[in-house]
Amino acid sequence: MSAKGSAAKSASGASMSKYDVEVEKRLQALEKVAHPIPTGATQQKVDDRLAALEASVAAIQILVYGNGSSNENTRLDNLITKLASIPAIASYCDRDEEGNRSLGV
Repeated sequence: MSAKGSAAKSASGASMSKYDVEVEKRLQALEKVAHPIPTGATQQKVDDRLAALEASVAAIQILVYGNGSSNENTRLDNLITKLASIPAIASYCDRDEEGNRSLGV
C-alpha cells in the first residue's frame, strides 16, 4: 500500500501541482521586486512631498477664500500675485513688453 501525499493548496483552497507551487513562488518573488514597499529614504521623500503639497493647498485656500474679509478682488489679486511669484508657474506665462513673464494682469 502506497502512502498518499497531500497536494498544496492555493489561496482559494484549490489543489496545486508541484509546477503550480513553483510558479506561484516565483511570481510572488517577482512581485516583491517589482512593487517594493517604500522604506527609509524613499518613504521620507514621499512624506516630505506630501507635506509640501498639503502646505501648498492650505496656502492657496487662504489666498482664494481669504481670512474672512469680504473683498473678493483683493483675494483674487493676492492669489494672482502669489502664483506669479512661483517660478514653475510663471515659466508658462507670456512675457510682457519688457520681457518679464507675468500672468497678464
